[in-house]
Amino acid sequence: MTQRTAQDPVETEVIGRLSTLDRLLPLWIVLAMAAGLLLGRVVPGLQGALDAVKIDNTSLLIAVGLFAMMYPVLARVRYEEIGHLTGDRRMLWLSLVLNWVVGPLLMFALAWIFLADYPTFRTGLIVIGLARCIAMVLIWNDLACGDREAGVLLVAINSVFQIAAYALLGTFYLAILPGWLGLGTEEVAFSTWDITKAVLIFLGIPLTLGYFTRRVGVSRKGRAWYDEKFAPRIAPIALYGLLFTIVVLFALQGDAITSDPGSVALIAVPLLLYFAVMWFTALISSRALGLPYARSATVAFTAAGNNFELAIAVSIGVWGVTSGEALTGVIGPLIEVPALVALVYVSLWLRRRWTWTHGSTPQETR
Repeated sequence: MTQRTAQDPVETEVIGRLSTLDRLLPLWIVLAMAAGLLLGRVVPGLQGALDAVKIDNTSLLIAVGLFAMMYPVLARVRYEEIGHLTGDRRMLWLSLVLNWVVGPLLMFALAWIFLADYPTFRTGLIVIGLARCIAMVLIWNDLACGDREAGVLLVAINSVFQIAAYALLGTFYLAILPGWLGLGTEEVAFSTWDITKAVLIFLGIPLTLGYFTRRVGVSRKGRAWYDEKFAPRIAPIALYGLLFTIVVLFALQGDAITSDPGSVALIAVPLLLYFAVMWFTALISSRALGLPYARSATVAFTAAGNNFELAIAVSIGVWGVTSGEALTGVIGPLIEVPALVALVYVSLWLRRRWTWTHGSTPQETR
């Protein structure tokens, strides 16, 4: 076992190499949120213009921002090292249980505890709990020095489960389980093709391009050049993409905050509890099982994050764009972004404070 302290020379060296963008990321995120809200309020017709062109019910500009966030991360993944991760059964089984048993159950419970008298918001929250994150989680994992290869593997597994089980789980948590408990039920019909399409667009495209970028780059220039020259050059694009996405997201949906703050507060409370409980449960469980910090952080962020793009698409497709379910999906990422950014810094702090099993992944010494 090894313990990192605040004076860890590796940690000090890493902090010293951080750019201004990295060191002041919380400030840039706050400014991006404020800029988005301001633009959405003062520029007439901006929301309609930004939302005029869509990809699978998601604004084209948000889709571009998501791609800019994910592509650099996926292009830096050492795909040749993923194979050995499949042997880490502790990590795989823990992630599956957290994502597909604990997460949906926790969101179901929070939805009924806090939103029992608000059926549309309650349903929207349950739909969010079933949509496991396949996009932004990769950048949260990267910022927290998680295991990049493990992150891609767990996201890929969640994507397969999402396609195969989302409709079944939606029926169970909205129509069957409430009936067993004597609660209100709702008949729903999910499109498996819509779910598959969202996964292919928001994960498949950047994953494919990232994989072939690394494969071609390493084959032509060598691994040393790719890892030491090319990868660091494209890394900042992910953070620029994050900030761009936040500006567009808040410009598009900021009106939901300013025009109906009461609904935002109602939805924010169970969401914040969900992020915190899932993240800490996952991190503590991973550490108890003897996983190193990098993999523990990866399990924690993949468990806490949600695929709001899919949740919004499902809510709009089933209940309509003006529904309370869709509003819940819209508010979700406005709460998730600051919450998970805060958890990134909590994670880095606990990396130094807690004792962790020694790991051999590159991220353990970043």
